[in-house]
Amino acid sequence: MQPYELTLTAAAHQIRTRQLSPVELVDSVLERIEQTEPDLNAYVTVTAERARDAARAAEHEAAAGHFRGPLHGIPVALKDLIDVEGLATTASSRARTGHRAQADSTVAARLAAAGTALLGKTHTHEFAYGLTTPQTRNAWDPARVAGGSSGGSAVAVAAGSAAFALGTDTGGSIRVPAALNGVVGLKPTYGLVPRHGVTSLSWSLDHVGPLTRTVQDAALALNVLAGPHGARPPLAPADYRPTPDTDLTGVRVGVPRTYYFDRVTPQVDTAVRAAITHLQSLGATLVEVDIPMTRYIQATQWGLMVPEATAYHEQMLRSAPEQYGPDIRILLEAGELMPAGDYLRARRARTLMHQAWLRLFGHVDVIAAPTVPTTAAPTGQESLTWADGTHESVSDAYVRLSAPADITGLPALSLPVGHDGAGLPIGMQLLARPRAEAALVQVGHAYEQSAPAAGRTPPLPTPQAAVPAGPAPRAAR
Repeated sequence: MQPYELTLTAAAHQIRTRQLSPVELVDSVLERIEQTEPDLNAYVTVTAERARDAARAAEHEAAAGHFRGPLHGIPVALKDLIDVEGLATTASSRARTGHRAQADSTVAARLAAAGTALLGKTHTHEFAYGLTTPQTRNAWDPARVAGGSSGGSAVAVAAGSAAFALGTDTGGSIRVPAALNGVVGLKPTYGLVPRHGVTSLSWSLDHVGPLTRTVQDAALALNVLAGPHGARPPLAPADYRPTPDTDLTGVRVGVPRTYYFDRVTPQVDTAVRAAITHLQSLGATLVEVDIPMTRYIQATQWGLMVPEATAYHEQMLRSAPEQYGPDIRILLEAGELMPAGDYLRARRARTLMHQAWLRLFGHVDVIAAPTVPTTAAPTGQESLTWADGTHESVSDAYVRLSAPADITGLPALSLPVGHDGAGLPIGMQLLARPRAEAALVQVGHAYEQSAPAAGRTPPLPTPQAAVPAGPAPRAAR
């Protein structure tokens, strides 16, 4: 096994026990980036020398017996919405040409203080306003979409070109690409991880969280990221690391009768239900539940996101609209036409929905459901046709099952539970009450430790001449 193939947890153990040097780890990952980037285009910018400098500093500290914690010397990538002082935050948009961040975001500062080595910035769907990340290719099949908007971060983790990465989630943008690329994506409770210094899509829906190879890795990252803005060191409210125990006796797992298994491909349905049955075999009690207010989910998601995004971009939209891609410009201009009353009604619906979900969690501890209704679509495919004859856009399909956790602010975890007939990953998501990340992690870790391993690193992609690549990543310190 090469160092780039190690999970965060395994790499941290080897660094602490001096079996692996942070320099060796970073060099291995940087070599992997050189191998994969021509085909996958996960990165906007690769900060190779910066990463090597941080690795050398971490190695010097390790030699002196000083370790900053489990992220000491671990190479990380950041979605290019997250400010790092002196680096561009492009948001994968021409509208950010020439931008340089004046200070670190809270999460970047916390990762630096924890001893991580920054590999670079990863692609997003422009300003995170989409579910495909069109310039980046899926790690398992470069002819298919990466998912979005944190597509670059998910692909980097899946391909071994980052030990872990950060993304943002407004309608599913951590969990969707995690599911489509066979990695773990954790969207924390709204506000648990500070968003200071992170470019906004929709301020009342935006979340920051990690993408990792394992559930335990996600917990290690969350321990560093969580806590109120301005706390130095961060004051995490809990230790999210799971125990080794896989016994789920006493855990009530909600299985949706409504919404989450509607318009889902048979292979996704089968894989997720098999994973739920596996949780039952570990001692969990399955409880059928009805998802509340399902008819209002899509309208509430768009009713909040569209006007908030337009308000954030108002000045640039009026002064230089040509700087946006056509799909993003249409959405932003549409937001100018939305009445204030519709936005207020969406806010009220969100409050009612949140209250209804809290009542639901009076009967169960977690809810298990598909992350997305289908695996990664071929690049360029715009719509899906379901068995009942209904048509749905690819983006609407991907956001449909992930949006409820963003609207309500509930924590949600996506983890891989199998592959379809084409070998593409399938994801299951777990949802819990606010601040119950520890419960999500424990259930997800129990599944991960006891279920048959599906393989977390895809094969090195081969060139796909038919699929146009995005621009090569820039080198920067």
